[in-house]
Amino acid sequence: MSVSQDAAEEIGLKALVWLAGNEDLMPVFLGASGADVAAIRQSAADPAFLASVLDFLLMDDAWVMGFCEAKGLAYDRPKQARAALPGGEQVSWT
Repeated sequence: MSVSQDAAEEIGLKALVWLAGNEDLMPVFLGASGADVAAIRQSAADPAFLASVLDFLLMDDAWVMGFCEAKGLAYDRPKQARAALPGGEQVSWT
C-alpha cells in the first residue's frame, strides 16, 4: 500500500513530535542532524526535512517499533511514508 505525500508528511511530523518527546533520543537526533530546536521549528513543514526525520527513525528497528506503537501505526508505515517524500523513490542501479 502506498502513502500519499500529504499522509507521508503527516507521519513525518508525528515522528518529529515523537522524537521531541523522547528525552533520550532527541539529543541523538539533534547531534546526527546538526540541527537545533529553532531550525527544527522552521523546518517542520519542509517535506525534505520530514524525510530526514524518517531516515533517522528508520535507522533502528526499536525506534520504529516504539514510534509505531505510540502512534498506533503499522510497523511498515514509516518506510512507506519515507518512500513518498523527496529522495525516497526506488532507484534501479541496473
